[in-house]
Amino acid sequence: MIAEPRALLTSLFDAAVEAADPLAAIRTHLPEKPKGRTIVVGAGKAASQMAAAFESLWDGLLEGAVVARHGPVAECKRIRVLQSAHPVPDEAGFAGSTELLRLVEGLTPDDLVVALISGGGSSLLPAPPQGLTLADEIAVNRALLASGAPISAMNVVRKHVSRIKGGRLAFAAAPARVVSLIVSDVPGDNPAFVASGPTVPDISTPADALAIVGRYGMILPDAVMRHLGSEHSAAPRPDHPAFCKPATPHYCVGQRFA
Repeated sequence: MIAEPRALLTSLFDAAVEAADPLAAIRTHLPEKPKGRTIVVGAGKAASQMAAAFESLWDGLLEGAVVARHGPVAECKRIRVLQSAHPVPDEAGFAGSTELLRLVEGLTPDDLVVALISGGGSSLLPAPPQGLTLADEIAVNRALLASGAPISAMNVVRKHVSRIKGGRLAFAAAPARVVSLIVSDVPGDNPAFVASGPTVPDISTPADALAIVGRYGMILPDAVMRHLGSEHSAAPRPDHPAFCKPATPHYCVGQRFA
């Protein structure tokens, strides 16, 4: 028997909302407590809600910060909630990226980094690499938004013009154990594409980024094009030792992935 369309659509909506509820989803994916410190970092439109849920479920010591967009945020007691602009980056986002990278400096194998990642993190975490400026990254973002490219292609370009995307945040946290709790907003739920994968490397290359720029006719600053044509734009590969420790799993909220 075919369900009445409105009832069916309502049930699908309710199921989707329930599956993405931070408290329910994070509860089933809490990592084991470490011998050392627990550092929480994160970014996205749901960052403050995820942070509030995580700290309510974690009965050990923790510290950290997440970056949410400007506007109302969930109240957190132990995790600082920073705010920045979406969909076009701003100076506050640059400061937020700098703080997340600072938080994961100097960690040990006994420490745990929990990354709370959701959609929107690409814009909220501008971190131009050496030789580029925040203005360059803003120009890239504007060009991407106007290009008509799908989010997966946009984020390939973003992660090759960044110090924090494309797995670089997890790379900076090595040798600490990193667990990523991710709410996906991308078709196919590839975790490397959510927020441009700050803790999840993928196999894309600078050449792939340049091909996307050409395919969609984007006009980017000369400094960005030179950067994409240099070896310095390459992101750490998935087979790098920093990502290959058996004791360093990543998790997607509602789905585990290796």
